[in-house]
Amino acid sequence: MKRVKSINSILKGNKELPIVISGPCSAETEDQLITSAIELKKTNKVDVLRAGIWKPRTKPGSFEGVGVEALKWMAQAKKETGLKTAVEVANVKHVYQALNHGVDVLWLGARTTVNPFAVQEIADALDGVNTTVLLKNPINPDLSLWEGSVERILNSGIKNVGVIHRGFSKYGASKFRNPPQWQIPIELKRKFPELTMICDPSHICGNTQDLLTVSQKALDLNFDGVMLESHINPSKAWSDAKQQVTPKELSELVNQLVVRKTNQLEGEQTVELDILRQKINLIDNELIDLLSGRMELSDDIGAYKKSKGMKILQTSRWDEILDKSIKEGHEKGLSRDFVVKFLSTIHLESIDRQNQIMNSNSWINKVFSIK
Repeated sequence: MKRVKSINSILKGNKELPIVISGPCSAETEDQLITSAIELKKTNKVDVLRAGIWKPRTKPGSFEGVGVEALKWMAQAKKETGLKTAVEVANVKHVYQALNHGVDVLWLGARTTVNPFAVQEIADALDGVNTTVLLKNPINPDLSLWEGSVERILNSGIKNVGVIHRGFSKYGASKFRNPPQWQIPIELKRKFPELTMICDPSHICGNTQDLLTVSQKALDLNFDGVMLESHINPSKAWSDAKQQVTPKELSELVNQLVVRKTNQLEGEQTVELDILRQKINLIDNELIDLLSGRMELSDDIGAYKKSKGMKILQTSRWDEILDKSIKEGHEKGLSRDFVVKFLSTIHLESIDRQNQIMNSNSWINKVFSIK
């Protein structure tokens, strides 16, 4: 596995983190793009101007970008503001056109990194080229695909490589447009400790209300920066209007971000330790959520038992759970004593809660779908 070096200094210069990449979801008109760039430059918060030139839409008929004409606008925006520029490329033709118009940073989108053939073709096209490449995670939560994309670009000889975390598609209802599943980028960081990692809260959230929360969490997890979509008039945007903020709102958001210090010991060993601790924190958070959900179900069971005049303790059911869990725990490297202690604690809490319900009148009017 090739070593990856941080490209923070390339994206950020000598200024302190976080890196901020911002601009409209799509380059719509020359005036819209250049005005956005000028307003973003005025905030003194933005390091790289981004804009969608080619927009890979899920269904035909949606706005799919202006195309190569907009690259001229990007070049002009760069000339007027001095900001580095970044665009998404999905094929070899895009790569050549972007480079010919002086684009500083190319990024491969989620629909591209999911396809190793497409990534390899772009990697081959970049052989011997001196540029900066960022790789968004694949649409699906597949760490190997993401890691493989990084390796393919590195193998082409590109030295300036980073990644963008934009969340993962999920079927069904979710708080997020693309749930972050933070454990996956953290695992990628473990494999490439110095890899520059940018979070894309705009695509994770799909709205503006949660942008600050997700941005801050990313920084707390040692991400190096954020990519946030900004438009001079978001309500009139031709694509993804609900997740874009104005340049002024972007500035206010960035001002609220806190870059926390971590305890540093020694080099790579400390990076490795911090990553492992972050993974534990995420799993602990998930455990708390799961335990909370389990206790809510225990409350429902307690109310049902009360309505049917049943006893709280069902010994046969407890024995069944314990035997099954001991066997599964053994297969997954957990000792019998640990499984028994863990489940016994949960079981006792469940019994206590059911006992409170059994002896409380507040649950009498509980309505059940089970009759």
